[in-house]
Amino acid sequence: MSPDNLEPLRQRLAEFAANRDWDQFHSPKNLAMALIGEAAEIIEHFQWCTEKDSRQLSAAKLQAVGHELADVLIYLIRLADKLNIDLISAAYTKIQLNEVRYPADKVKGDARRAEEY
Repeated sequence: MSPDNLEPLRQRLAEFAANRDWDQFHSPKNLAMALIGEAAEIIEHFQWCTEKDSRQLSAAKLQAVGHELADVLIYLIRLADKLNIDLISAAYTKIQLNEVRYPADKVKGDARRAEEY
């Protein structure tokens, strides 16, 4: 799969849902809610970690986080599919917008929000 093309994964996920008759449940609202739920499960793995510990996960913890990240990606792709949004294109567009909002020479090393500069 090309890194600039999520289409094979989108098709596989659509097939997976269709084969189980789950498409009926995959409304944008439900997928958005599932996406947030899965993102919260990522947080659980880091909830009581120090900054240092969060960068040095055990192999088992790293695998568990990887599974949660995959769940987030799956729901994100399904949501984008239902809304007919090209995620790769949307991401590149957002990066361009952020380059204007956060010019490197102005914000380097500073993590404030755009409105605070």
